[in-house]
Amino acid sequence: MIYIFFAPGFEEIEAIATLDILRRAELDVQSVGVGGRTVKGSHGITVICDVADNEISLADLEMVILPGGMPGTLNLEKSPVVRAALEHATERNLWVGAICAAPSVLGHMGMLENKRFTCFPGFEQEVEKAHYTVERVVRDGKVITAKGPGCSLDFALEIVAALAGDEKAARLKASLQ
Repeated sequence: MIYIFFAPGFEEIEAIATLDILRRAELDVQSVGVGGRTVKGSHGITVICDVADNEISLADLEMVILPGGMPGTLNLEKSPVVRAALEHATERNLWVGAICAAPSVLGHMGMLENKRFTCFPGFEQEVEKAHYTVERVVRDGKVITAKGPGCSLDFALEIVAALAGDEKAARLKASLQ
């Protein structure tokens, strides 16, 4: 199962676009509300998630995805469930994705050490012992990072490529026109 965590103040485009693309790719993905199923984004859009954070199981975890946004990123980092999911993924060499400000959460947890990454400009200072690039999307090992809302489709398609193959991602991209 792929879990996309929606914390209060999440960046709507990053979360919804990624969820949509992964569903179009027919991947097993659920939106997870941090603190409850109903979560309000940074631009006032309220979303009802598939499950609340206290309802997830890490036993079948395939990937953790963190949308950015403010204060969404800060709320992700404060969440013991999000942190446990990230630690579980790291310990088992599972996929992790983060976009916009959210790579800072990975950086604070030491998950980007010696890796290439990208993020919303200014948040690279939150990450130590890693190699910041200005690329829109970066995949290094089992970690995928992206710059921000304008890169949401590229981020989601990179996740599809990583999990379902380049061909599937290319077909999906072509179908989006």
